[in-house]
Amino acid sequence: MGKHTKVVGPAGRFGARYGATLRKKVAAIERKMRGKHRCPRCQAVGTVRRLSVGIWYCEKCGYKFAGGAWLPKTEAGKTFTPEELKQMGL
Repeated sequence: MGKHTKVVGPAGRFGARYGATLRKKVAAIERKMRGKHRCPRCQAVGTVRRLSVGIWYCEKCGYKFAGGAWLPKTEAGKTFTPEELKQMGL
């Protein structure tokens, strides 16, 4: 069964269940989620990890912040960075 996961990636754990289209969507989301992300505080790339749904943690500077369920930055959350909020006094 190890050979089959080369093609489907992280969705290989589902085997033949749930349909090919849904497995491909899950694999794409999980690749983005586990990819390299930039820390909003120290700007380090590849140190941000997801702790749980919507909670992200930078392993380099120890910054814990809220983000999206699958990505640390969402479309709605791109309006202000933490540094910009500090300058505004919020």
